[in-house]
Amino acid sequence: MWDTSKDYRLLVAEKAIEIFLRTLESGNFKGHWNKKMAVHTAHDMSRELKYLAYSYMDPEEVANSSQLKSLEEKTKTMVQYLGGEDWKKKFLDQSQRKDREKVEESIARVKFFLNTFSGLKKRILWGKINDPLIGIDIKVGEVMSVAKHASAHDLLICNVNIGEKAMTVVTNDLKVKEKHQVAVSILPPRTFQGVTSEGMFLGDEEGILKDVKGLKGEIPQGISLEVLNESRNLVEGFLKK
Repeated sequence: MWDTSKDYRLLVAEKAIEIFLRTLESGNFKGHWNKKMAVHTAHDMSRELKYLAYSYMDPEEVANSSQLKSLEEKTKTMVQYLGGEDWKKKFLDQSQRKDREKVEESIARVKFFLNTFSGLKKRILWGKINDPLIGIDIKVGEVMSVAKHASAHDLLICNVNIGEKAMTVVTNDLKVKEKHQVAVSILPPRTFQGVTSEGMFLGDEEGILKDVKGLKGEIPQGISLEVLNESRNLVEGFLKK
């Protein structure tokens, strides 16, 4: 028997729904989208997730449950309620210049929610693992562009290709360059002086890892356990909020 009430994958998913609902109610998203159905569906997902959290099923049973299948289907449907595949662009186009930073942060939170649920089954199938890191994705990425932060000389803004999508990562390692192969923890968004970071590069005292082995979008190969500690701590801190 597996204590699903303490499974980090389900705990992170619960918090992701909370963030998502707060984001929908924030008023940052303008234009034509189905807010009523998005909120209703998110509440349905929360109830299904709670059922799984107290099911005490083994991970394989959870992965193959009707509830998880429903969660996956509702995640896909949610994109349509938000406005379709180009929902991010629509929300940005509808925003006023003075509100753009808030809208970008809200978009990042929604992306975290969608990513958490779209990859939930795959993480569940890793089995009985009691580690905060199992609640998030860690992927190989390629740095596509690097820009200086307009308000912080000690930060860089990186656009990172993680396979099927791109993400923004803010880093204080000023030696990051285009084409670097990196490992990225996809974490709850954090804003650094007006710029929202969707994750964190893995690294050590020498800086971030810049020659990570593995295919883009997949789990990095051959990294040491030490470089995972900060991500682990951030997940634990996120769950305590």
